[in-house]
Amino acid sequence: MLSLGGTWVKSRGSASGPIVVKIGGSTLGNHDTTLEDLVTLQQRGVPTVVVHGGGNLVSDWLGRLQIRVSFTRGSRVTSAETLQVVIAVLAGLVNKGLVASLEAQGARAMGLSGIDGGLFEAEIRDAEMGYVGEVVKVNTALLESVMQAGFIPVVAPLGLQAAPRTQNNWFILNVNGDKVAGEIAAAIGADRLVFLTDVAGIRDGSGRPLRQLSREQAKSLIDCGVASGGMIPKIEACLRALPTVPVTRIIDGRLPHVLLKEVEGAGDGTTIA
Repeated sequence: MLSLGGTWVKSRGSASGPIVVKIGGSTLGNHDTTLEDLVTLQQRGVPTVVVHGGGNLVSDWLGRLQIRVSFTRGSRVTSAETLQVVIAVLAGLVNKGLVASLEAQGARAMGLSGIDGGLFEAEIRDAEMGYVGEVVKVNTALLESVMQAGFIPVVAPLGLQAAPRTQNNWFILNVNGDKVAGEIAAAIGADRLVFLTDVAGIRDGSGRPLRQLSREQAKSLIDCGVASGGMIPKIEACLRALPTVPVTRIIDGRLPHVLLKEVEGAGDGTTIA
C-alpha cells in the first residue's frame, strides 16, 4: 500500500484502499465482534485505521479521583487537572486495552495518540472549554508507515497545540474523537469512514430511520435541531471527509459482526454520500 500525496494506491496483497473506523466510547464495552471483524479485515488485506473514544471511562475516573467537573453549554470543560486524567485514560487504559485485545485475537496493532509523531496539530478555538482543541492539520507520515508495516493504527483522540509555541513547548489538547476520524479519513483519502455508535443510524424528526442523506440534507438536520448531542460531531465529521471520501456511514456498533457486514456491503444504518 503506497501513498502519493495523500492518495492511496493499491499494492500487491491489498484488497482495497484504507478505511477509517471510529469506535464510540458508548460501545467500547460491547465491541467483541468488532475486534474479530478488525482481525478478519486485516487478514483480507484491508488497511484500517481505528479511532476510539472513551469519555465514559474518563467520567468514571474523574469521579473516583473526586475531580470537580464544570460544563459549558452542556459540554464538559477540560481543565488542566481534567486533562491529566483524559491523557491517562485515553492514551493509556483505553488505547492499550484495545491494542492488547486485538493482539490477543491475532491482529497486528499499534497504539498511537495524536501526540505521537505530531500526528494531530490542534488549536483552542473556545477558551471557555479549556484544553479542548480543533484539529487543524493531520501529519500522515506515521499513520502511513504503520499501515505499510502491516499494523492497524489504534488512535487516541489527543493533539498537540499548534500555536502559540512558547519557548518551543507544545501543549497537549483533548480533541473530539468523531472529528479526529473525519480529519484522518480526509487526509489519507480513505475509501470509507464508518462510525460505530449505540444507535441505529440517523433518524428524522418523527423517529423514522434515514438510510441515505445528501450533504445538504445532513446539514439541514443539524440546522433545524433534529440532529443533536453526540450525533452532531459525527455528521460534521462525515461532511468534512466527503470531498475525498466517497462513502461515510453511521451504523449500530452493538450488532454482531456489523463492521464486516458493512465492508461487504450488507450493513444497515445511515449513509451520507
